Amino acid sequence: MTDDLLDEKLPDIPAGYVQMNWTQGFGRQIGPLYERIVDETDYTRAFIVGDHHTNGMKNCHGGMLMAFADMAFGHAISLKVRRFWVTVRLLTDFISSAKVGDFVEGTGEIVGEEDDLYTVRGRIWVGDQTIMTGTAVFKALGARPEKPAWIKVGPAE
Repeated sequence: MTDDLLDEKLPDIPAGYVQMNWTQGFGRQIGPLYERIVDETDYTRAFIVGDHHTNGMKNCHGGMLMAFADMAFGHAISLKVRRFWVTVRLLTDFISSAKVGDFVEGTGEIVGEEDDLYTVRGRIWVGDQTIMTGTAVFKALGARPEKPAWIKVGPAE
């Protein structure tokens, strides 16, 4: 059903991005997904809007944008404290839409932490246009394994 998402012929993506190795479960359904990591606070996650992401108006479905915001915002915890996390609350504001073929990007920054709870402010955009903003609260769980050596973390090319 979604084998076409894993096809070797991937679209061109901006320099500095790599395809995420999330091809099982939910990631397989909504992907392919991309990321660019500069350091523990500077990262961007992305996807290209495909037909399988759209609603009846051929805009990117709000549910897809919410799911993407969840992973884009929450990744701030993964990088800063190297722990798994679950979403406690996700509040978003839809400002604009994305169309098929758009390269949607998103990131988040930790703006508060208390015990194992982290508050993150994030933004989702296409080109120069912000399409969603939001805040989220995440609960940090157990430690994440170290990043494999093949994952490049460094300045974008």
